[in-house]
Amino acid sequence: MNDRSVSLFDHYEIEINRTWKGRGAILCESDRGLFILKEYSGPVEKIKFQDFLLRHINDSGAVQAESILRTKEDELIVFDQDGVAYVVKSYYEGRECNYRDIEECRQAVATLAKLHGAADLSESGELQSQPVFRIDKEYEKHNRELKKVRKFLQEKSQKTDFEIYLMKHYDYFMNNALQIADELRYYAYEENSYEFTVVCHGDYQYHNILQTAAGNVLINFEKCVRDYPVRDLYLFLRKLLEKNNWSQTLGNLLLESYNKERSLTDRDYRQLYYRLAYPEKFWKIVNFYYNTGKAWIPGRNMEKIEKLFAQEHEKQLFLENIFKK
Repeated sequence: MNDRSVSLFDHYEIEINRTWKGRGAILCESDRGLFILKEYSGPVEKIKFQDFLLRHINDSGAVQAESILRTKEDELIVFDQDGVAYVVKSYYEGRECNYRDIEECRQAVATLAKLHGAADLSESGELQSQPVFRIDKEYEKHNRELKKVRKFLQEKSQKTDFEIYLMKHYDYFMNNALQIADELRYYAYEENSYEFTVVCHGDYQYHNILQTAAGNVLINFEKCVRDYPVRDLYLFLRKLLEKNNWSQTLGNLLLESYNKERSLTDRDYRQLYYRLAYPEKFWKIVNFYYNTGKAWIPGRNMEKIEKLFAQEHEKQLFLENIFKK
């Protein structure tokens, strides 16, 4: 993104006071508040649906979310001279949710429950235009990739310390992944269970929850998707639990905060259990390793895999005590 991108603000009915660069974006202060200009790489239909969803959420009054600014020509996307697409969204003075602050995290989970209530599009025809995400199909794909990498490692004659360490624990996580995927297919889906009426944020983590003077504001809905609402809860929980050695106390507090605003059903709990139980972090580390240069393995990769192995016992205790009472 370069300085020429600033001229794209001319397409909008706003008066610019000043602009500055952010991470991969340009922010501006205007007569109508703060806005952020970002590249957009998705399809036109997705940004149209995102706009509809955000307006639906904000109209509910239950939570505050970003909004997409339309151009003078009533368009959602603008293009620079090189044909690169951009969108302009509202922005806010504030800071990210502090994942070390338990109370802030509880508030973030309560806000998520309210978001899911506001993002229920059961009465909207717009919902049918969105494909349904299937986590069971996603795990089947992950498992094929894990098998491929295991075969590659088995056939590799000269192994690095990282690869030797990885292979030592590979079968445990591989077998776990296969078992969870099988159980998910048979126990976590029911007839008509694919008819999701709630649209998930898709990337609900502390980076996308802004603490402002007016309360929590949710941003970055680019990954919004039609799936079980627990998709968002799972991601938020997993990120925090990994940072807190799978604390059962923290997990219970966060689930309690969600349930106070929106009760989780038995089906929700089953979905949440299988998503947390699947060794996604292991798959991510393996996938990153296989799809990047293997001649040099970053030390950070070794740290991640060692931490993953060290936390596995606590994770299994968490799953046993929280979900199998």
